[in-house]
Amino acid sequence: VVVAAAAYAVFSRNIVRAVFSLLGTFFGVAVLYGMLAADFVAVVQLMVYVGGILVLMLFAVMLTSNIDNAAASNRTGSWWLGGAIGFAMLVFLVTLATRAPWLQKTAGEYTPTTASIGDHLLSNALLPFEVVSILLLAVVIGAVVVARYRSPNEGKEVGP
Repeated sequence: VVVAAAAYAVFSRNIVRAVFSLLGTFFGVAVLYGMLAADFVAVVQLMVYVGGILVLMLFAVMLTSNIDNAAASNRTGSWWLGGAIGFAMLVFLVTLATRAPWLQKTAGEYTPTTASIGDHLLSNALLPFEVVSILLLAVVIGAVVVARYRSPNEGKEVGP
């Protein structure tokens, strides 16, 4: 499902459908993390990518005017060259995967990691955690200031 959704996102001609197919890709990757007993990484995947990046992409696409009339930006690319490189990479990765000595381990008992990560962040790493949060707040404030800045010449007509 993840590979199919990602392939649809790459090969879709409609940008809105491509962004929505990324929802399936990001959610599927979060499910894979959950199946690998990486509960913290799965939740972070959902919060950052599905909750943040995907919503940002949707707003960018929906607020762009004349998105349906946009032409391809790079017509010099070769489908043959890209396909040949992709096929060579696929052959290389499949060969590597079949020749690698895979270690077989028995599945251990599942132990949630989110509580221990939270305890560590709020006890041993509290100062760096707070410094990063203040830094992110400064970045957001800076982004708002840059977005609202208007040059003195903006709005004036240029020309004869």
